[in-house]
Amino acid sequence: MKILVADDEADIRNLIQISLEENGYAVLTAQNGKQALDILLSEDDIQLAILDVMMPVMDGFNLLRKIREHSTIPVIMLTARTDDIDKVLGLGLGADDYLSKPFSVAELVARVGAHLRRSNEYLSSKRNSATIITYGNLSIDKDKCCAYKDGEPIELGAKEYKLLLYFMENPERVFTKRQLYRAVWEEDYYYDDNTIMVHISRLRSRIEDDPQKPKYLKTIRGIGYKLHYIGEKP
Repeated sequence: MKILVADDEADIRNLIQISLEENGYAVLTAQNGKQALDILLSEDDIQLAILDVMMPVMDGFNLLRKIREHSTIPVIMLTARTDDIDKVLGLGLGADDYLSKPFSVAELVARVGAHLRRSNEYLSSKRNSATIITYGNLSIDKDKCCAYKDGEPIELGAKEYKLLLYFMENPERVFTKRQLYRAVWEEDYYYDDNTIMVHISRLRSRIEDDPQKPKYLKTIRGIGYKLHYIGEKP
């Protein structure tokens, strides 16, 4: 994961860089806001920024404004001033967190990790909520509640569709029969092992070339099922 650190104090900049790199992060540094903005505009995979408020050429607040014009990456602000108005202004402009100097580097690293986890969870949620999901030669249009194989519509019952959607939103993950029942039938009290087996069999008959040699829906003996495509993905 790549992080940008912008601070005009070289000692602080270097200390943060070393600490983050020791924790497995790739770090880019800038000594003023303009330099930081140039890096952000030229690098498309920066996932978090740590910005000092008081920097020459362009201060942290103006840099934050520029960032929020085109990016939603987490931003942690650093300041030597303790006025609450600075914190209110920074958070109002779109900062995600604030630390006052002097600060604990260990705490900063912990906050970086927390913000990256939340950001990744949010992005994962957005991916899972995409209108069209594709896996192997299968695809689902969630808006139309339609499934396709090789671009051709698949006729599925309501439960088979929900099962396939659940598997395609969680590919490669193993689910027990009870977990599938709870997710698709949305109840646990009437759980029936045979019901799951029947619907899995029906689903296989629709999506597999040969249900006896499945390329998609794999049985994990003694546990349950998972969606795992065997073959070349388009």
